[in-house]
Amino acid sequence: MPHTLRSRLAPLTIGVLLLALVVTATRSDWPPLRATVEAAEQLIYDQRLIWSQRTGLDAHDEVEIVIVDIDERSLGRVGRWPWPRSTVAELLEALWAAGAVVVAFDIVFAEPEHNPAEQVARGVDDPALRERVGELAPRFDGDRRLAEQLERGDSVLGFFLHHDETTSHTGRLPDPAPGLDPATGDSTVIHRFDAYTGNRPALQQAATSGGAFSIVPDSDGVVRRAPLLLGHGEKAYPSLALETARVYQLLDSLRVETTRIGDYNAVAAVGLGAARLPTDARGQALIPYRGPQGSFPSISAADLLTGDVDDGILEGAIVLVGTSAMGLYDMRATPMQAAFPGVEIHANLLAGILTDDLPREPAWVEGADLLATLVAGLLAAGLLPFLGPLATLAVTAALLAAILGANLWAWAQWDLALGATAPLAAVLLIGAGNLSWGFLFEYRRRQQLRQRFGEYVPPELVARMAEAPGSYTQTGETREITVLFADIRGFTTLSEQLDAAALRELLNRFFTPMTRVIFEHGGTIDKYVGDLIMAFWGAPLDDPEHRRNAVAAALAMQREATRLREELAREGLPAIEIGVGLNSGPAAVGDMGSAYRRAYTALGDTVNLASRVEGQTKTYGVGVLVTEHTRAGLEAVYRFREVDRVQVKGREEPVTLYEPIEAPNHLRKTETFYSSNFSPARLA
Repeated sequence: MPHTLRSRLAPLTIGVLLLALVVTATRSDWPPLRATVEAAEQLIYDQRLIWSQRTGLDAHDEVEIVIVDIDERSLGRVGRWPWPRSTVAELLEALWAAGAVVVAFDIVFAEPEHNPAEQVARGVDDPALRERVGELAPRFDGDRRLAEQLERGDSVLGFFLHHDETTSHTGRLPDPAPGLDPATGDSTVIHRFDAYTGNRPALQQAATSGGAFSIVPDSDGVVRRAPLLLGHGEKAYPSLALETARVYQLLDSLRVETTRIGDYNAVAAVGLGAARLPTDARGQALIPYRGPQGSFPSISAADLLTGDVDDGILEGAIVLVGTSAMGLYDMRATPMQAAFPGVEIHANLLAGILTDDLPREPAWVEGADLLATLVAGLLAAGLLPFLGPLATLAVTAALLAAILGANLWAWAQWDLALGATAPLAAVLLIGAGNLSWGFLFEYRRRQQLRQRFGEYVPPELVARMAEAPGSYTQTGETREITVLFADIRGFTTLSEQLDAAALRELLNRFFTPMTRVIFEHGGTIDKYVGDLIMAFWGAPLDDPEHRRNAVAAALAMQREATRLREELAREGLPAIEIGVGLNSGPAAVGDMGSAYRRAYTALGDTVNLASRVEGQTKTYGVGVLVTEHTRAGLEAVYRFREVDRVQVKGREEPVTLYEPIEAPNHLRKTETFYSSNFSPARLA
């Protein structure tokens, strides 16, 4: 397996595991997980709805929906609710007179209303007067007056399906909508209710039809969808919005498209004339909110009763009568705002039905969500491990933007409400996982690098190496390097003059400044052996100037030795003389040793020759000697004095040795350098 792929195998595996975790978690039925996923999906849905909302009805919608609002001002003028049925009848009469074509009530008239004339008659003792008052009773019958107005036009009364057995079967339910299978309510997975609160029988019989205004909020209490079909017993009933649309379009029946799932029929769509209204499996439609409260034309009921209404606003309109008064408890939480009138929810749903503008959440949405999660997750898992931190952030952001963009595009183009939580979570987790792994892996590699090279290489170079730890290794390799050996002359004699503690102190005082000099010039310490230091340049960090830096370090070591001699002399301690030898060439460098002890070192003929050159410094009485291999290319930087051409042990070819000199005006006297067995030096 290639090294790059092998090094990325762990983050690749982590990415795939995170993807599997997201897929499992987003499809889990465990309540805490399910609630978390639902909350995230609901948040995304709400934001998408808010970003794409359009206020009111467009000009091309060809239908006007107007709300008659029993608001706080109406209650203040007319009185508290419930109003007398005669007042409601006056309201309805005004609507017919203003040209309304359909009036739907988001109100249920369940309680009987007492006739004041009948009450008076019961309290009259005179039979003749009681009879006369009784004859006037029909004129004061509010239910009768309201029923008469309901019969004048197309009217839809709302009723309430619920589970409160204490108020079970109050009033009368309308007949199920024509075209609905009588058994639909029992055989499908639509919302079914045990009890109902209907309208007074005389009122429901007088109205054109009826529709349920029951709404089932999502798990967080927010109303995002509403059932188009609701069940009670073995019957199915249309919602208030759906039935109002059917009556408005003068349609005789509805159609229900179902799909068999196990023992039940899942609803696929509801047919309304030529329109096919998309629903979820339970017959619920997503509500296409067109904006906050007030997105539809609204008239205060008080103004309608007093005739203070703009001419023409109700001509040909569908009117929904409802309330926004806080005391009447018909305010709901919606994505648009926390307190939203229930009547406006029905208006938004009705507008979506009539304009065929309902968002779609078909049965295959879950499959599309899974496919998007797998594609995005596998793309992230396969790509991010091969990228750096900035590229990982950029690609992760690009994938997130692509997911959101595709989701919004499907919503805008086809009204598709696709899921986004799972693919977004997959990309986010895999991106975070790769960044975390990269951080931990790089941190571990840098720590290992510091541990491996901290004893050999200057801290500044270790810091540079830590910036790209993958570029440095202790694996054996051949490098072009310059090797330096430095040794204390006469160390045996020196050790005989001092006890062990004093000798150790002296060596520490020698090694510390010499190591500092080597580090200051970018060298790598190989080893300390007795009084000897071995160092090299060109590994592990590449150093194109390894010859120059090594020569500079050797000269600086001699200057440091001079300072140390003066310091020791003042303390009455023996003087220290050192010899430094350098050679350049190829050498094997790397981590070498046994299973018990290893070290980063250099081996080869180049190293051996450097050691031999250091030994020649005593022979010729010079502080620093270099070979022609080290001298090459440095003639413009240093002056070199040719010392001799010698035959060193282990080599057939003789080697020319040079002494580097920092500047021509600092040349020392030749008699202090050379013994009588070699020719005078020549300036190179």
